[in-house]
Amino acid sequence: MIRAPLPIAPPIALLLTALLCACSVSDEQAEPASLTVLSYNIKRGLGNDGVTDIARAAELINRLGPDLVALQEIDHGVERSGSIEQMTVLAELTGMHARFASFMPYQGGEYGIGVLSRFPILETRRYDLPPGPEPRVALEVRVQLPDGEELIFCDVHFYNTREERLAQAEVVLERLAEREHPVILAGDFNSLPGGGVMQFVMTDFTNARKGEDRLTFSATEPDREIDYVLYRPAEAFRVESVRVLDESVISDHRPVLVVLAR
Repeated sequence: MIRAPLPIAPPIALLLTALLCACSVSDEQAEPASLTVLSYNIKRGLGNDGVTDIARAAELINRLGPDLVALQEIDHGVERSGSIEQMTVLAELTGMHARFASFMPYQGGEYGIGVLSRFPILETRRYDLPPGPEPRVALEVRVQLPDGEELIFCDVHFYNTREERLAQAEVVLERLAEREHPVILAGDFNSLPGGGVMQFVMTDFTNARKGEDRLTFSATEPDREIDYVLYRPAEAFRVESVRVLDESVISDHRPVLVVLAR
């Protein structure tokens, strides 16, 4: 049986610190004029140097300071990664709210995707997608921004063939069509821009288009763009910046960092 999404709260000390900090700033300062979104397939913390170290991903997240993070290839109590709950560790090291959704049981634990949020998570949804060689799910959270507005943040990792990825995309768009709030969709789509899968997704979503340096895989020899941040409706956000980071050790993917003006 596959578990429901796992809520992971930051430690009490971090929550108290965040509360005290929040009380010390003005309402104007507390309400962000923009949102910073990070999408990153971290390959369960297994670096290109052969070392599994989830703390390196946390250090990168802390350095970049995103508000919302979509992570793919997460281990939860899996033997190969030291049987640690990686999203729990990331929540502790970043002070962010975390959710985990399992694809499948693996080596005594579970393997799936995760979300981090600086904002309170009001609701979490996990839904099955049509499987490929491995099961797939989407992880969706509804968060409340400092000004009281709400938005949907959805994390995906599509796989494997074009037909399987397209079927997965169809389910995600069908489910997200039911949402009344603005939606940010991010993840590893394993699909090239201009291909059938991304063309379909962009019938409903706007892609935060990258610049000349747009290739996200592999981290050591980038030759394709398969990781994206998209949003809906188009008028809800304005893209301020998009960066594909030159990080070649932490994972086999490059992180995608997008700043969206509200």
